[in-house]
Amino acid sequence: MLKIENRIGSELIPAKSGNRFFKVSPHDGIAIVDVARSSVADVDYAVSIAKEAQTGWAESSAVFRGKILLYIAAAMSKRLDDIARIVALETGKSVQEAQGEAGAAIQLAEFFAGEGMRLFGQTMQSGNPNKVAMTIREPLGVAGLIVAANTPIANAAWKIFPALICGNSCVLKAAEDTPATADILGEIATDAGLPPGVLNILHGYGAEAGAPLVQHPNIDVISFTGSSAVGREIAASAGAVLKRVSLELGGKNPLVVCDDADFDLAIRWSLLSSFSNAGQRCAASSRIIVFDSIYDDFRDAFILATESLTLGPSNENDLGPVINEQQLNSMLKAIETMRNEGAKILTGGQRLLDDTHKSGFYLAPTIIENIARDNLQADQELFGPITCLYRASNFDDAVKLANNTAYGLTAAIHTRDVNRAMVFGRSVKAGVVNVNAGTHGSEPHFPFGGFGQSGNGTREPGTEALNVYSELKSLSFTVDQTAT
Repeated sequence: MLKIENRIGSELIPAKSGNRFFKVSPHDGIAIVDVARSSVADVDYAVSIAKEAQTGWAESSAVFRGKILLYIAAAMSKRLDDIARIVALETGKSVQEAQGEAGAAIQLAEFFAGEGMRLFGQTMQSGNPNKVAMTIREPLGVAGLIVAANTPIANAAWKIFPALICGNSCVLKAAEDTPATADILGEIATDAGLPPGVLNILHGYGAEAGAPLVQHPNIDVISFTGSSAVGREIAASAGAVLKRVSLELGGKNPLVVCDDADFDLAIRWSLLSSFSNAGQRCAASSRIIVFDSIYDDFRDAFILATESLTLGPSNENDLGPVINEQQLNSMLKAIETMRNEGAKILTGGQRLLDDTHKSGFYLAPTIIENIARDNLQADQELFGPITCLYRASNFDDAVKLANNTAYGLTAAIHTRDVNRAMVFGRSVKAGVVNVNAGTHGSEPHFPFGGFGQSGNGTREPGTEALNVYSELKSLSFTVDQTAT
């Protein structure tokens, strides 16, 4: 069993209370990590250390900070197999999938390292002929970062690297389901030369460690990835003191299949978007909207393809377990509620209880139809391998259905008609729109974020993330033309 402590400054430190908790494997329910359980006192200490370290880090050049990020990226590459093994152990996903996720985190470090040479402001023209004006970027101070466990190494990278390149120090509240993943990233960053105290990692539960981090007076910006319900609480708390906050929240993302779609491609991407990573993506296609003329054929083929998927933690499996038993039970309850309200479970809908899976948190990939368009339960993010099928009479009806949600994170359409695709891209209420692909698939240089209940308008990663972690300062001065 791994034993994980908080990483504060240059030290590994148990929680001041001495309290601990166990992280269990989602594959078999066995305890695999013994973790420090932080509280207010630990948050106070971590923030004080981060605040002390931030001044020196901010005074270093952005180019120097970029070099440190490159060193971290290189060190992560050398230890990619170690990172992937830990990610797979904690999440239940395959090592191969974890390697891909670790590779994406390395790309993020490399991308933001380059921003050290491009931390651009602007020069501006003044109405005064003797005046020179420009904008420059300055760090905010101490960044409080709270991440989800679904893609743990990538989620941490999305926040840590843009925050660091801007000159902030960080306190990361690791997801309680993936403490060892956060810890190995902290270890690598320290070994690669990141100064002590610039990145601090706390472990514990949201109410005990996350909430005090949000409320701490010396935290200057909060970046949170998680549920919309928790995001609203964070926004209210941060808003009371006008603290900057970035929220990347949930989604009920539509994937539209038109009557002219490449049928096999649409099936393939529907499977990947709905069920890869056990459906634990904020960008998962939890609503598949199919033109009525091909609905029956699509439904039958999609069911057949879904029932061929295999579940387990190996590279030969298509998806793994969900992250914990509480999440699994919440999904099962939601499925049962929809069934009682008239929905039809086409396949799945139950926990796997055979000898191979019974000790883990496995939900059979689930397809549901006959959901009323105004069903409130169907507009809740379930964050698991569950998708709902809807019939659309035509293109306009498909767009209407796609926008029939409080969320607005991602969307996809499958069609051979470029005009139809362009109209959909402009009409759908989503921050990310893909054509003839899935609802997921961000890259380090792509801004990601959504409308409505999917966020508060900020975007991470991409260069737009620099706006989360830096202040723009207008600087102007008057030139004395007689000085020469």
